[in-house]
Amino acid sequence: MTVRTRIAPSPTGFPHVGTAYIALFNLCFARQHGGEFILRIEDTDQVRSTPESEKMILDSLRWIGLDWTEGPDVGGPHAPYRQSERREIYQRHAQQLVSAGHAFPCFCSEARLTELRTEQMARKETPRYDGHCLSLSPDEASARVAAGDSHVIRLKVPTEGICQIHDLLRGQIDIPWEQVDMQVLQKADGLPTYHLANVVDDHLMQISHVIRGEEWISSAPKHQLLYQYFGWDMPVLCHMPLLRNPDKSKLSKRKNPTSITYYRDMGFLPEALLNYLGRMGWSMPDEREKFSLNEMISQFDIQRVSLGGPIFDPEKLTWLNALWLRELSPGQLLDRVLQWSGSREKLEAISAAIQPRIHTLSEAVDWASFYFNGLPRITAEQFASKKLSELQVRQSLQLALWRLERLMVWNDTTVPAVLSDLASQMDIKLRDFMPAFFIAIAGSTSSTPVMQSMVTLGADLVYARLRHALTVLGGVSKKESSEWQKWEQQLGQQQTSEQADGQMNAASTDSATSHQPE
Repeated sequence: MTVRTRIAPSPTGFPHVGTAYIALFNLCFARQHGGEFILRIEDTDQVRSTPESEKMILDSLRWIGLDWTEGPDVGGPHAPYRQSERREIYQRHAQQLVSAGHAFPCFCSEARLTELRTEQMARKETPRYDGHCLSLSPDEASARVAAGDSHVIRLKVPTEGICQIHDLLRGQIDIPWEQVDMQVLQKADGLPTYHLANVVDDHLMQISHVIRGEEWISSAPKHQLLYQYFGWDMPVLCHMPLLRNPDKSKLSKRKNPTSITYYRDMGFLPEALLNYLGRMGWSMPDEREKFSLNEMISQFDIQRVSLGGPIFDPEKLTWLNALWLRELSPGQLLDRVLQWSGSREKLEAISAAIQPRIHTLSEAVDWASFYFNGLPRITAEQFASKKLSELQVRQSLQLALWRLERLMVWNDTTVPAVLSDLASQMDIKLRDFMPAFFIAIAGSTSSTPVMQSMVTLGADLVYARLRHALTVLGGVSKKESSEWQKWEQQLGQQQTSEQADGQMNAASTDSATSHQPE
């Protein structure tokens, strides 16, 4: 049997170091066994998936040093490798399950499901589907489907007994069937959920081993059931421990930068980052800390993975990166610096921003330095404002951060729109709103236009600098965070409502005007 592993990222945001971590272990396992590592894109979430995110994921995984033999960018015998292009395959398999009595159409409205979940939570029960549409006869269900009634397709799940899952690292895992929900397999729009697409693709692409994060353990019974219903052999499962923050909490961008592109833009070497990820729950037989990808592959043994939550510590990564830097020759270091800072597109944008402000070339360093720094050296005193209170400054930075984190397209139009809209909604003049952002982003109010600077720097560095500024200002408490999130949502809803009212008023005026006598 040829060992075949895969990574299947969802293009709904910035490329996560956790994706690279799981991809690395999949690649090492496959290569150590003389097998193949493939990549496919799980983009069934058509609302959040974007081509920009897919490109960032592919580019960042390539940058860090990973490659694959099959994928959306290189093709292969099992194409297409984007789930959005495989809709008919999933629909055919979903209908196969319905015809065999292993799945059923569910016509329950969102209102009913919300009410059901609310009642179950009030009784302190685990929210799960109650099997309401299982009472429909096959003929009745078929008639409603033929009539065009909106529906999803759900998996039939046993209600009694224990599901036994074998894990390569954990041995036998027992999960009571009563804890397993009747999973939606196909959504009302005809697209599959992760669970159906995952199983169908893994089988058709001949995946032999599924190495994924431990958060998917609870989904393993659904997947095993699907393999049984289809009559297929199930791949070997291996659930890796989750990456943790230094405080042992799940790795989160709220506490640590998690995007691969952040570490690239901060000037970390790809070899060092990959080396560090290789140390997450695994070690070389001789316990040395610095090793290359080829060295890891040659010594790789999945059984050496420790199930304790590996700590992703940026300070430790920085120390390891320094080891790699010090082993470069001066010429090699110069090449790396030029590669890191030498994007012509970025340098031209910086040149355009500083050109109106410099009198000699030597001044360019002062005006452009913040573009290349990591986090600016700032103090709380710098944020003192004659127009805004300390509370308003913190609120403006935090609310802007939340909104920018939801921004999928990052350019000279979208970034200024977010900040301008927020200032307006907070009833703050833009000239009073922006100084805090100059300090947070550039470290000074004497800077190139800050909105343009944010676009040039890129999302990851902007997020990091805004979080750094909030930390310098004392941070945001849990109570404040909860209250501000509700307020931020209300501000957005208020804007939407005002826009709708304006459109209605305009439409009424147009209508009235159009019926005036000539």
